[in-house]
Amino acid sequence: MTMDIGQPEYIPISMINALAYCPRRFGYEFIQAEMLVNEHVAEGTLRHQGVDLGGKEWIGAAVQQRRVYVWSERLKLAGLCDLIEERAGQIEPVEYKKGRPGRWASDHAQLCAQALCLEERLGITIAQGAIFYFATRRREVVAFTPALRATVEQLAAEAQRLVAAGTLPPPTDTRAKCRDCSLQPLCLPDELRLLHGTRTDAWQHDV
Repeated sequence: MTMDIGQPEYIPISMINALAYCPRRFGYEFIQAEMLVNEHVAEGTLRHQGVDLGGKEWIGAAVQQRRVYVWSERLKLAGLCDLIEERAGQIEPVEYKKGRPGRWASDHAQLCAQALCLEERLGITIAQGAIFYFATRRREVVAFTPALRATVEQLAAEAQRLVAAGTLPPPTDTRAKCRDCSLQPLCLPDELRLLHGTRTDAWQHDV
């Protein structure tokens, strides 16, 4: 089974992370294709260079395959898994991240989206995966619970809705996310909040 990866209705799996973090970030990165590169983005790119080489190898009793392209026709998601690991007949996706485990669950949503794509392609059920954080040099095991799966399905549907609408959502209400976001100089969330005040109807004009 093949798919035309150029089909615009397929959302990159990585954008599920952006949407789970902040819908406005998703709007900038996917709908408007805007990206600001700061030291954190650049470091993340460098960290991924070793991961992005691709290929298959044996590590002890596990088979590891890097840069595996997966997709879901049901969810209209497509993208690359950093690593797929098979051990004792069990398959798990592994995602690599620059920093350390945070208080937001956006990384978990991205990893679960990979698992849902893999399940659809292989006809199996994947119970868990892992996120390797370079800052801690440890893996965080992520269980693909019914709640997390439902969240990813909702995010996939919301991504399609936002793309169809073609407008930027308002800044997130969680201001701590704005402080940690590389797109803050482009988004200007505090300035927009001041400009619009509490007028929720004004956001639709901010493009």
